[in-house]
Amino acid sequence: MNSVAKGLWVAAVLALVSSPGVRADDSGPWEVRVRAVYLDPANKSDAYAPLAIPADAIHINPKWIPDLDFEYYFTRHWSSELLLTLPQSQTVTVEKSALGGPTAIGTFKHLPPTLTLKYNFLPDGDFRPYLGAGVNLTLISDVNLNVPTVGPLTLDKTSVGPAAQAGFDYRLGGGWFLSADLKWVMLRSDVKFDGNKISEARIDPLLFGLGVGYRFGSAH
Repeated sequence: MNSVAKGLWVAAVLALVSSPGVRADDSGPWEVRVRAVYLDPANKSDAYAPLAIPADAIHINPKWIPDLDFEYYFTRHWSSELLLTLPQSQTVTVEKSALGGPTAIGTFKHLPPTLTLKYNFLPDGDFRPYLGAGVNLTLISDVNLNVPTVGPLTLDKTSVGPAAQAGFDYRLGGGWFLSADLKWVMLRSDVKFDGNKISEARIDPLLFGLGVGYRFGSAH
């Protein structure tokens, strides 16, 4: 993501939390967060004998991505979080095959909104740990994959799977929190050549996030 997009992303959050009528409250029902998230893919895949591709040879690159999420607290302990980001471009590499390796075969984009239900263990403390579980919907687009001497590959357009998270907020005062979060999401797609499945890419990333949150609204 370029610096202009990053600046617009942060500016949108600052505009939200500084809007008239938005009142800081460390126990308010709303929280918005901005985090930097490191995407660490599991990179598991099926072998494909005709091209001498072994198991787990299809890799996407790890990368830092921006995270914007909104959380609503139904009660002091229970809340729901919606994670959003911008479409992310990933590079696909085949680590070993009949062509040698590693071989970069192209790129695709994915947009992975995730919704979780969270339990907050210490809702009134400075240190506020939580656990959560929910669902991830990943939208895959702009697939541009091509195996040299073989031809183009395609991916499924969507992936739906479970998500889990653990993390904490640490109160800084004035409605602001330090936020650290670890998520796991199931992200999988069939890899197809000429309409036929040749492998399943099991990306299943871990997402390590660190950033700040702002909590506001009238307390329950």
